[in-house]
Amino acid sequence: MSQSIVENFASLASLVPDEIITHSLVKDVVLPGGATIALLTLDNGYDHSKPTTLGPNTLLELHATLTAQKERAAAGEIAALALIGKPHYLVAGADLNGVKNLASQENGSAMASLGHAAYDLLADLGVPTFAFINGVALGGGLEIALACTYRTVSTGANGIGLPEAFIGLVPGWGGVYRLPRLTGPEAAMTVMIENPLNNNRSLNGPAAFKLGIADAIFEPADFLEQSLLWTDSVLGGAEVSRPNAVEPLGNPEVTARWAAAAAKARAFIEAKTSNAAPAPAKVLEVFEAGATITQKESAALEIAALTGLMQTDAFHNTVYAFLDLVQKRSKRPAGAPDKKLARPVTKVGVVGAGLMAGQLALLFAKNLKVPVVITDIDAARVEKGLAHIHSEVDKQLAKGRISSSAANRTKALVTGSVSKEAFADADFVIEAVFEELGVKKQVFAEVEAVVSPECILATNTSSLSVTEMGKDLKHPERLVGFHFFNPVAQMPLLEIVRAQETDETALATAFVLGKALRKTSVLVKDEAAFVVNRILLRLMGEIAKAFDDGTDAATADGALRSMGLPMTPFTLLAMVGIPVAHHVSESLHAAFGERFHVSENYARLIENGITSLWVPTEDGGQEIPASTMELLSFGNTPSTAEELLVRTQDALAQEIGLMLAEGVVAGPEDIDLCMVMGAGWPMHLGGITPYLDAVGASERVNGKKFHQN
Repeated sequence: MSQSIVENFASLASLVPDEIITHSLVKDVVLPGGATIALLTLDNGYDHSKPTTLGPNTLLELHATLTAQKERAAAGEIAALALIGKPHYLVAGADLNGVKNLASQENGSAMASLGHAAYDLLADLGVPTFAFINGVALGGGLEIALACTYRTVSTGANGIGLPEAFIGLVPGWGGVYRLPRLTGPEAAMTVMIENPLNNNRSLNGPAAFKLGIADAIFEPADFLEQSLLWTDSVLGGAEVSRPNAVEPLGNPEVTARWAAAAAKARAFIEAKTSNAAPAPAKVLEVFEAGATITQKESAALEIAALTGLMQTDAFHNTVYAFLDLVQKRSKRPAGAPDKKLARPVTKVGVVGAGLMAGQLALLFAKNLKVPVVITDIDAARVEKGLAHIHSEVDKQLAKGRISSSAANRTKALVTGSVSKEAFADADFVIEAVFEELGVKKQVFAEVEAVVSPECILATNTSSLSVTEMGKDLKHPERLVGFHFFNPVAQMPLLEIVRAQETDETALATAFVLGKALRKTSVLVKDEAAFVVNRILLRLMGEIAKAFDDGTDAATADGALRSMGLPMTPFTLLAMVGIPVAHHVSESLHAAFGERFHVSENYARLIENGITSLWVPTEDGGQEIPASTMELLSFGNTPSTAEELLVRTQDALAQEIGLMLAEGVVAGPEDIDLCMVMGAGWPMHLGGITPYLDAVGASERVNGKKFHQN
């Protein structure tokens, strides 16, 4: 590392005076074969509640430590270096708190350059280097492992990946070059493009091993000991097999695979973001170039890409959405009662045995590890529900996401009954039956008759009044809304609804459960459709009205393209189903009036058994069949795409302004958090309220921005 970089980086450290430094702690270990290795542990001195991260001071210390070890290697004092993290973490990635303060291109470039300088030492220390992936290894945390010569991984490790496309950056410390050479280009595109853009998925230890990211895999109980023994065997000459590894330079066959993987990823980015976010395209650009250049040349591209992206509005928006919302506000939900008020939950009841009920039962059993009982009106439905739950567990087992013992344990925890008497000793009962107020009230009357006075009751309603649902209960104070999003296992948001009578005990229990279920819980007031569905239905209603007024389908469906939403309005309509969307629209129209459009065209489609406007065409596109169009009638006031975009922006600003005035949530940050976690609102837009501020809708409609700073 040049003196100028040291000086630049030292000045960067002053920009993050509150950095929690991840120290590089070294001790020598003598292996059974007699070789001495340096074991470097990355540790910030905190328990697992403070992830290890890579900030300016951390990287400066790491570089100095590795420089000293390289000198020791040259002197013959060590035969290898092994890298491990504190319990549960290798490294959780770059310190975004620090990165967001690097306002100048010079500072951004220096940060990127020093990361490469430190990691290049691992790649060329003069002796073999080993990474023991004992836990979370995200972004720079995985890249530090990729820079090593060899890697092991724990079966208990979770959170392994390169999420940079999700947070507005590129894997800028060598990962975009090194990963595809280990796993093959197809798997690398899954890790760098598909997983980040699919709700920021990550890998567990077995999945990482299967892809070829790690060379060996061991159980958590003796992971370090087994990794050291494996290291000893490698130093002794044992062969390391890498069946997925490839090298594109000078290999036309591999280069062709590279191009095909890039083409597939490009189509995926288009489908997911409409190319509205800059980072995924930049990841792809650097990846494609990596097929024909050296690692050093790729490093220059990565540094340039990182430097440029760190200056964009999209990155700073993403930092707000990811750091301020997902990482911070979600951990401290506004309005949540003291967790000490929560009641223990040792058994859960689920009313219903359909698809949603099955998803809920599986989630509770897998995460809480307590008995769960499902009920329905006859034995056939109960058995079908249990069979579906078992099949879902088997799918997770087949994909390596759970062990065979965990699969058997989860299956054993879920039982079924045709009698609600099975809930007599339950501490928490949630209903997942038909979305009709009378049905749900009857269910709760039957449940209340058999459960204990301490049992908390919950409804998974998406739009009905929780207060009305509890009016006939003897103890309405224990009823709480517990609204999950579909698919339950993947969607992280949980809207916890406080009805008029809900007490602090019920709320506290709900929030503690939400955390145990690994969901992002947001407290919402009992208003029709709560947060996400109210906003989405307002959006969909504007599109439906434009369509009914005579705007052609392609224009109506594509008008919001610049937002980069995860799916177009008509695609979302098809996923939800026209009958469901129409039913909720009617409920919202009844609650809030003409702001929520009820489409007569959709009613005609329902009458004729049609659940989706679009059908696929032979050329891969989509169209509305002539037979469907014959059922519909239209006005003569079509809109242009630009007009419809502005009108939708203004409608959203109006609705959110009203929601905040009604006290549906504590503040605009909770609206943003709900939309990011429950509707896939694009990170690069920074949340829906900053977006509406940026395009002027907030001031056009409400006379002021949602965020004044």
